[in-house]
Amino acid sequence: MGGKKPVAIIKALSDETRMKILELLLDGEKCVCEIFPKVKRTQSTVSTQLSTLEKAGLIQSRRHGKKIFYKIKNPVVCNVFKALGYSKGILLKKTCCMQEREKK
Repeated sequence: MGGKKPVAIIKALSDETRMKILELLLDGEKCVCEIFPKVKRTQSTVSTQLSTLEKAGLIQSRRHGKKIFYKIKNPVVCNVFKALGYSKGILLKKTCCMQEREKK
């Protein structure tokens, strides 16, 4: 599970806003400025939630100029969304974002 304890991962996944953020990141890397309007939270709230996800080992960040970009780091995220049947089956039909990176 990416070296993090399962309890930390489950706690990180137990928040609706964090789940929405992860769902957005399933489509690839995004900056905070792209995320916060879609989850209908303030930029500072989203930044806090992103920090929680990063500490849990589920996502990673990189800085480019003044912007910070986030992407999924741990393949358990894809597995959780598939198990929950998110995105009305769309996620179940497409390759996990992590598997696509591993092929490159």
